[in-house]
Amino acid sequence: MSALQTLILVWALAALAQAGGWLWQRRRRNAGIVDVLWSLGVGGAAVLMAVLGSGALLPRLLLALLGGAWGLRLGLHLWRRVRGEPEDGRYAHLRTLWHQDDVNWFAFFQFQALLVVLFALPFLAVALNPVSGFTPWLAAGVATWVVSVAGEAIADAQLARFRADPAHRGRTCRAGLWRYSRHPNYFFEWLHWFAYVFLAIGSPWWWLAWVGPLVMYVFLRWISGIPFTEAQALRTRGEDYREYQRTTPMLFPWFPKPPARHDP
Repeated sequence: MSALQTLILVWALAALAQAGGWLWQRRRRNAGIVDVLWSLGVGGAAVLMAVLGSGALLPRLLLALLGGAWGLRLGLHLWRRVRGEPEDGRYAHLRTLWHQDDVNWFAFFQFQALLVVLFALPFLAVALNPVSGFTPWLAAGVATWVVSVAGEAIADAQLARFRADPAHRGRTCRAGLWRYSRHPNYFFEWLHWFAYVFLAIGSPWWWLAWVGPLVMYVFLRWISGIPFTEAQALRTRGEDYREYQRTTPMLFPWFPKPPARHDP
């Protein structure tokens, strides 16, 4: 199967899954399922690319294990939130704008299917890598994956514990990694995509692997990640979140600034 045919197959499967997700949200009024399906779709694309790729066995095996495990962990984490909580505030806000306009929602879900294909391009580069030995670049890819996925899982767990306490309602999480970045989960998600840059070194299409970190940064920083999340946080947490913005780095972890002094 050619690279183009593989990408078309990835798109067809993702489009079918997202169509099912669209039907699910119509019945339950919870569009958060789109993120679950995106995560599982991208992870599934990694496994599919590894199986159908023509590169050496080792990089394809690492791709299937690392990409598949990343997608499964993130998808299950998001599913627990979708299943057990009300609709994410970002999507609830969209619902107030779109109401139950099936055309807008269907287009939104299908756009996520196209994004699965876009983020599968780094996997294609790895799946074509002919390097058969365990090189320092492969080791760097594994190490980057371990650090980033562990960091994201820790950040997710810290936020989940904070949100589970009713006493924290209306307050901003500053526990653990959230003390040093307003979005540590996004930071480690972005960092994770460099793992496939390392795994693709030696591939004739190695440059495709850069699509992952570059496009993910653009989406997180300017399109669907931080802008939507922070707008929702300001709507629900107001001044507490403004103070958090003032003292805490936005994405890249660093030491926070001291809180503002309020003179009598």
